[in-house]
Amino acid sequence: MSAPVIGITCYVEPASFTVWNTTAALLPHAYVEHVARTGAQPVLLPPIADPAAVLPRLDALIVAGGGDIDPARYGAPRHPAASHIHGFRDEAELSLVRAALDAGLPFLGVCRGLQILNVALGGTLHQHLPDVVGHTGHSPAPGAYGRLPVQVTPGTLLAKALGTTELTPHHYHHQAIDRPGPGLTLTAHAEDGTVEAAELDSHPFALAVQWHPEMTEDTSLFQALTDATHPRRP
Repeated sequence: MSAPVIGITCYVEPASFTVWNTTAALLPHAYVEHVARTGAQPVLLPPIADPAAVLPRLDALIVAGGGDIDPARYGAPRHPAASHIHGFRDEAELSLVRAALDAGLPFLGVCRGLQILNVALGGTLHQHLPDVVGHTGHSPAPGAYGRLPVQVTPGTLLAKALGTTELTPHHYHHQAIDRPGPGLTLTAHAEDGTVEAAELDSHPFALAVQWHPEMTEDTSLFQALTDATHPRRP
């Protein structure tokens, strides 16, 4: 059997490499490494991907981290702390996720990917967590990950994938789910009540986490995604 193909959404940002300074479609290599370690073939999806052209060629989809979603997408005015908003990426990823869910494609969201999933389903976001929880522990400083304990609901898809209900992962987010979209079950929380994971009840494998699983050696979430492709493949 050939390796499953897993699409990973990527950034479009100013970048510097060798002698060039230019706009680039890019992604932290840790995502690629983790997918490859599960035996799958990673493919990067820039935010111009046409769902109708791309999804039939994929066995699973990962929506990676990134900047904030335009709050107009969920009917809210923009908070002063909202940043790195790219409307073209919002549009591409929301379309891709909705089509992937409709097709029953195995799905994993990471950080922004959880927020995209929620907004795609009609949910809303807290735009600046310090206003809600009173601290900056989820994103303590630019380029610095927070480490906060997370409790996972026993018996959930997430708990089975992780093999545990307690962990202290890498956090780097100042936004989080406020009102969950219809059909979305909240499956993990930080001690301050922040939603840290969710999964879609009606889907065979659609889950997303607010933390960054690619920042550890543990590939359990990525392995669970790859394993979820097997029943779909000949």
